[in-house]
Amino acid sequence: MNQRKARQGSWKMIAAMLVFVMALSGCGAENNKPAESEKPQGQEGTADKPLEKVQVVLDWTPNTNHTGLYVARDKGFFKEQGLDVEIIQPGQSGADQMVASGKVQFGVSYQESVTMARIEGVPLVSIAAVIQHNTSGFASPLAKGIDSPEKFEGKTYGGWGAPVEEAVIQSLMQEKGADVSKVNLISIGDSDFFTAVKRDIDFAWIYYAWTGVEAELRGEKINMVYLTDYSDKLDYYTPVLTTNESLIKDKPDLVKAFTAAAAKGYEYAIENPEDAAEILIGAEPDLNADLVRASQKWLSPKYQDDAARWGEQKLSVWENYASWMYEHKLLEKELESEKAFTNEFLPE
Repeated sequence: MNQRKARQGSWKMIAAMLVFVMALSGCGAENNKPAESEKPQGQEGTADKPLEKVQVVLDWTPNTNHTGLYVARDKGFFKEQGLDVEIIQPGQSGADQMVASGKVQFGVSYQESVTMARIEGVPLVSIAAVIQHNTSGFASPLAKGIDSPEKFEGKTYGGWGAPVEEAVIQSLMQEKGADVSKVNLISIGDSDFFTAVKRDIDFAWIYYAWTGVEAELRGEKINMVYLTDYSDKLDYYTPVLTTNESLIKDKPDLVKAFTAAAAKGYEYAIENPEDAAEILIGAEPDLNADLVRASQKWLSPKYQDDAARWGEQKLSVWENYASWMYEHKLLEKELESEKAFTNEFLPE
């Protein structure tokens, strides 16, 4: 699983979402209600209150960003809240579009995707931060000596072709008085990081929790230039859990129940990383078990980190990143940050 692909897909999804924005803007909550044949059907539970069927769509292939959801499902935390939750992977339309349209109740996304979507009138809302601080950065083999942004000059970056990539690289390089025009930026599509840096490129944007940990397991030493080391504005929430405005308005108790169970799942993974890893491995046996275990050990302390509770989001984080995007001409207008997220449904 290449988490880089998830990021690539998220920006492509934003373009796809624009196709149906105008339709959404003219529709009320009625259009977000499932058809009679699609309404949740009860299954096991009490005779008077069966479990409510709910779906949550992942941003990409299952990985340790998602462990808390699997724990909540397999440890019965969702059932405790009266929910029968199915974890699904995104189709061609992508997770954001599926959630925004009401086809699926909940999803996994990123602050940058939610920001772009809301600027275009797509009613996505972030209801919890999966990880408190941005753990992504630019990785390269140690032998290439790329240990700070000014050393990007004269090198080839391999990405997925989104405008944000050049903007982020430029922002970091400016901190060191370096020139982004001296970087060769190319698209490498679905190429694996480890293959690409041996063949086509010098550095790429990765999540350390997965690709960085995999490098450790492979014995391949890498340099990491973390975004957060050079700009506070780039310490945004990635990933986040999302829903849409209509579900918040029409079924707040459902949103609260889902968020409470998800929080319990991630709290369990924080306290029990070994067991949480085995739950994910058992649910998704095609994953590299050694990588899951090592990644979970690295990531579990970072879910909540220095926040008062798991999932909590700060207005300043949303404002800082949106202002950075606006300054770099990635947004057509300023974001109403207070409408892009909510802490309302997190357990106290």
